[in-house]
Amino acid sequence: MIELKSPAQIEQMKPAGRFVASVITALGEAAGVGVNLLELDALAHDMIREAGAESCYIDYHPSFGAMPFGKVLCTSVNDAVLHGLPHSYRLRDGDLLSVDFAASVDGWVADSALSVVVGTARQDDLKIIDTTQRALAAGIEAAQAGNRLGDVSAAIAEVSRSAGYRINTQFGGHGVGRTMHGDPHVPNDGKAGRGLKLQPGLVIAIEPWLMAGTDQIYTDKDGWTLRSKDGSRGAHSEHTIAVTADGPLILTARD
Repeated sequence: MIELKSPAQIEQMKPAGRFVASVITALGEAAGVGVNLLELDALAHDMIREAGAESCYIDYHPSFGAMPFGKVLCTSVNDAVLHGLPHSYRLRDGDLLSVDFAASVDGWVADSALSVVVGTARQDDLKIIDTTQRALAAGIEAAQAGNRLGDVSAAIAEVSRSAGYRINTQFGGHGVGRTMHGDPHVPNDGKAGRGLKLQPGLVIAIEPWLMAGTDQIYTDKDGWTLRSKDGSRGAHSEHTIAVTADGPLILTARD
């Protein structure tokens, strides 16, 4: 069921958005050669504790997960493209890291993701990161009251395909509110003018993610991490936004 938020409730969601943005920023700055993925998870855990927030991930156990997630952060490296389960791995020069983080503050959730290159960057990695960021911006721009959900999906797909990437539609954006995942599902591909009419008060996470050489994934033996089927690298960008009468409001905007 889709629940529209009142202007007052959107105001109440802003602290969660600001907190998630601060954590994502800190993680991007902390990621460096030699840093262990478990250290990044510990940093996010410490920030949750200090803020009096709650993790959306640690007890999360959907049908596609082998067990409760057990960590507070997704860390996906290179061919790991989504839902990367933090483990003891020290980042190496040239690694492509995606971090995805969601938390609840005062009962309201926000969700965001960022991809960065650790150390020396490959041009192909910079291109795919830039494409996900531009696709995210296009999807947000299309999230106008009176438009359709398909307009958001089509805008994401246009940027992604124009850059030469194929699109996996098994996972995408979603409604956000009191819980991390709700209706509606926001695919990264779709037809303009189709689907749900966007109304003020709709809060969604928009999250384009792409793989360099394929649109096929498989689940790692850890039961969570999704990897590209051909071993190519992936990138992921995400913001939580509210549809308002004045245009889309990015709740997880980073400084």
